[in-house]
Amino acid sequence: MSKTRILLAEDDPNLGDILQEYLTMKGYDTTLCRDGEDAWNRFKKDTFQLCILDVMMPKKDGFSLGKEIKKIEEDLPIIYLTAKNLKEDVISGLKIGADDYITKPFSMEELLLRIAAILRRTQTKTESKPLKTYTFGGFTLHYDRQLLESNTGEHKLTSKENELLRLLASELNQTVSRSHALKLIWGDDSYFNARSMDVYLSKIRKLLKDDPKVQIITLHGEGFKLVETGG
Repeated sequence: MSKTRILLAEDDPNLGDILQEYLTMKGYDTTLCRDGEDAWNRFKKDTFQLCILDVMMPKKDGFSLGKEIKKIEEDLPIIYLTAKNLKEDVISGLKIGADDYITKPFSMEELLLRIAAILRRTQTKTESKPLKTYTFGGFTLHYDRQLLESNTGEHKLTSKENELLRLLASELNQTVSRSHALKLIWGDDSYFNARSMDVYLSKIRKLLKDDPKVQIITLHGEGFKLVETGG
């Protein structure tokens, strides 16, 4: 498993070196930047799973940097470090999407615990959150917009069509059991819901008929699968 990458922006040379050394020793791949502008440039070039930003920095302060980061990667967690203990600073940090806020001086153990707690929360959220787009054959499913796009145009999907097609696309070329699909999307596998799902599958098949490389195959007694063939 690859190491978690942390972007650390701290202009105090002693504290910055200590934090980088400590976090590296604890297994985090930590990139240290001495000012906000340098941190912004590194963020644009690399991929990180967490940011630790000092609020008071030259060239670009931590709050300004955090705002710009969140515009590009809204779900990236940010911990702010500050020498101040002002309520206004805490509120300002929370308003722009701070995931945590630590006032100097602080213990390394406390920082480590907060990092671990945030990563557990954000990684669980990431694992459970569906992708926003799925591509198969000549189609692109924009799950967040309930939209199926193809060379012939766009089609707005109903909620059930969207959920069912997402499930099939996420398991492309893999069998999806009827019971699993019914319980996940309809809540239970009753006879009525099963008939309803068959109707939606028929509608989705019609939407996919323009591309012969893509089809939904029914496997009697097992379920069905979205198949993408070559050629």
